[in-house]
Amino acid sequence: MAAAWFLCAFLVLPAAIPWPRALACGPGRGYSARRRFPHKLTPLVYKQFVPNVAEKTLGASGRYEGKMSRSSERFKELMPNYNPDIMFKDEENTGADRLMIQRCKDRLNALAISVMNQWPGVKLRVTEGWDEDGNHSDESLHYEGRAVDVTTSDRDRAKYGMLARLAVEAGFDWVYYESKAHVHCSVKAENSMAARTGGCFPGASTVRLQGGEMSTLQNLRPGERVLAMDPVGRPVFSPVLLFLDRQPTASLLFHDIETADPPHHLFASAAHLLYTSSNATRFPRGFVATFAARVLPGDFVTVWDEASAQMRPSRVRSVAVREHLGAFAPLSAEGTVVVNDVLVSCYAMLEDQGLAHLLFAPVRIWHALPGRPVMADNSTGVHWYPRLLHGLARTFFGRLSFHLLHESYLDVM
Repeated sequence: MAAAWFLCAFLVLPAAIPWPRALACGPGRGYSARRRFPHKLTPLVYKQFVPNVAEKTLGASGRYEGKMSRSSERFKELMPNYNPDIMFKDEENTGADRLMIQRCKDRLNALAISVMNQWPGVKLRVTEGWDEDGNHSDESLHYEGRAVDVTTSDRDRAKYGMLARLAVEAGFDWVYYESKAHVHCSVKAENSMAARTGGCFPGASTVRLQGGEMSTLQNLRPGERVLAMDPVGRPVFSPVLLFLDRQPTASLLFHDIETADPPHHLFASAAHLLYTSSNATRFPRGFVATFAARVLPGDFVTVWDEASAQMRPSRVRSVAVREHLGAFAPLSAEGTVVVNDVLVSCYAMLEDQGLAHLLFAPVRIWHALPGRPVMADNSTGVHWYPRLLHGLARTFFGRLSFHLLHESYLDVM
């Protein structure tokens, strides 16, 4: 009977999920979540780039990994894009502009849908893709099939600011309104650590257990109750259901987010969610789920203040990138957890807390059933349930989901 209830919940859940606009009606509301669609889109201004960091840094598309030629081993990473909804300039008449890595192809296809939705009758146009002739600057990501320059098919330059914004929404890792004649977009390398790391924290990170004890994530076990926050902003001790990711021996790069008062250091992978606000308000009012890579000095996060034994806002003093050992991502029943005394989401890669929490409703239902088998396991790597979600997303919705579903763990592992 328990298994039947779980199967029923799992099959019914997709009908309740507010899928992206290209597929259905747009993402769900979700408490304190950043909504992707529908919302008012603001065009980028000339020379603006998003995110506001250099292109070849961890928070954007990552480092240059070397030029690809047709005779190189890495050339097999490039995939031709024959999407009929995209126009390719191909002035070299070699098909080079159609060649790109899969990650770039996915984002470009998503952008093509967005362009047609925004301007009926207009298509996306690619003026530059993979470059094999050395026509770009040294270490250009065009040489790796990781960058494209785009316009609209009508070449209406008044649209390019909005085109850049649509490229951001489509999931490109770096977008630059570079020229009055085009928008430059790029992505992380498929084999880069930045692209392959999901959302997690170092093994030495700590959580507060019910009863007042502290535990490191590497010693935490499913079933233990950890300090978290409920949707209305009340501190609660929530049971750990399982680990979404568990890599005890991995050495990864994490964003070091330091708070000012009280001083704390949170180490989180670039695509993990935490809650930020532009002012010193109390959670959840004004807070949105934000990728760690987007957090900037001056933002506010919610921290545990041991002196007052309560949660309160604290300003981010600095952000850096550091290497640490271990990668752990606990999932609590609340979908939140306090790590190193900073409130964070349990989810990553999907910048929508409400939708991510909804996707894991079957896990919570399963753990609430009496006498059910243990769903958690102690194996390393990504847990089988997010793997299953990823497989379903690919099967039923393809890879054109505006970086909502295809930005799940395995797309970047």
